[in-house]
Amino acid sequence: MDAVEAVTKLLVDTAAADGGTRVSVHLSDQDGQACILAFSHCPGLADSPDGAGEGVLHRVAEHRPVAGCGTDAGPGGRRLWAVIDL
Repeated sequence: MDAVEAVTKLLVDTAAADGGTRVSVHLSDQDGQACILAFSHCPGLADSPDGAGEGVLHRVAEHRPVAGCGTDAGPGGRRLWAVIDL
């Protein structure tokens, strides 16, 4: 499994585990990098304790071509993202 596929799976699996109504995945590319964003659509995660989702970020960052990754939560759910060098 290549890094793009593995990272996408980690982000989507984590977003799906939030238990929202659906998961959205957005992909973009620019200047030799790809940005992968997974959105959980699970309201109420903004009230989650700080650090929620941090475990998956360590697993995402272990993939060599990952240039950066992060997560945040808002009223509509959790966003998880990674930027990968192509």
